[in-house]
Amino acid sequence: MDDPNLSGQTALVTGSGRGVGRAFALALADCGAAVAVHYHTSADAAADVAAAASERGASETTTVQGDVTDPESVDGIFSTVETDLGSVDVLVNNVGDFAPNHWETLEIEAWNRVLETNVNGTYLCSKRALPSMREAAYGRIVNVGYASAEKGLVSPKNFPYFVAKAGVLQFTRMLAADTQDDGITVNAISPYVVENSDEFPADLPRDRPASFDDLIQPLYLFVDPDSDYISGENVEVDGGWLPETV
Repeated sequence: MDDPNLSGQTALVTGSGRGVGRAFALALADCGAAVAVHYHTSADAAADVAAAASERGASETTTVQGDVTDPESVDGIFSTVETDLGSVDVLVNNVGDFAPNHWETLEIEAWNRVLETNVNGTYLCSKRALPSMREAAYGRIVNVGYASAEKGLVSPKNFPYFVAKAGVLQFTRMLAADTQDDGITVNAISPYVVENSDEFPADLPRDRPASFDDLIQPLYLFVDPDSDYISGENVEVDGGWLPETV
């Protein structure tokens, strides 16, 4: 689809120093948004993304550091973006760790990190973004899920990730209902295997992983100012993957 016009809007993509978050930040820059590149530890990578976003057409850019699982840090993230670029109009909750090991081998720290970065991070950033969005009667929130998480997909390997992504998708539906009278939409994009994934199954749908461009297509739909009646939706970008096939 055509790039939506996001001129005059500020977009914050969490975890946008690399990977899918980087692709999303640059895609929003292509639409003319002011782009805030968030990072936790990868300052140099975030600076490179901000520079690339400027070259791609972002009206302004900034980098912002913070831990999305900590309420005070999240408040600092948004305060910095508001000072540098203005109130956040488009929020993409991309941060979400995973732990691709059998659940019995996971230390509690790894278990908690997966749940906190995915669920708590999405909750805290959305909660912080909402007051200004409600005041403006406009906002676009896009969360990142996982394909088939809504169907109850689970596995002994990477179990907390499946639980966390199911929670993200439930949160998406709840928040869409809670903001339906506020000019805000809340949706989710749920990939299966992406081009930068750490592991690639032998049998991939359509013989390839999802590209970043595949994920950008639903992103553009959800952040488009004209998509004001599309909320509470989840687009699975999985090439037709059917994990329940027997």
